[in-house]
Amino acid sequence: MLDNIRAHSVMVARVAKVLLLHLTDSHNGSNHPLPAEDLVISGALLHDIAKTPCLNQRCDHARQGRDVCLKHGYPEIAEIVREHVILMDFSPERYAKGWFFAKELVYYADKRVRHDEVVSLTERLEYIVERYGNNDPERYQIIQENFNKCQELEEYIFASLSIQTGDIEEAVAALDNEERGQMFHPYPPDR
Repeated sequence: MLDNIRAHSVMVARVAKVLLLHLTDSHNGSNHPLPAEDLVISGALLHDIAKTPCLNQRCDHARQGRDVCLKHGYPEIAEIVREHVILMDFSPERYAKGWFFAKELVYYADKRVRHDEVVSLTERLEYIVERYGNNDPERYQIIQENFNKCQELEEYIFASLSIQTGDIEEAVAALDNEERGQMFHPYPPDR
């Protein structure tokens, strides 16, 4: 994996973890389970596992990444990797209930990270169109439809959270600071 793709994947994992932590905070009394943190983080870290080899081969990196994960015995992560570009099962009914799977958190987090920087969906769309649109109206239409769904998903996710879409970067920084503090303080502060 190229260094820039690794850095992107690490930031996607941070954004996905922030989303999950805030969903956990607002999940009080809900009757549906949250995705496991290790599944969300693993899926985010591996979502572009096949991107490097696919850059030169022009293959579908999401499908190839799924195949890599399946080959190594990780079917749950394979589903996340396969759907990080386009969600196959877009479920507004489930989202309206505040019920999100790991694949949706990773899909959304990926759309909020350009390279290794948290950006708005609009900024990310502009980059995707410029980089992958190939001045092809049909391809642009597919990209735009996908981002329309992502914007809808964003509304559902943030309706369940106590933070706003513009707070993600600050929440990631706070998470980074908290985790750095834990590295130097292995015991809880009240010990």
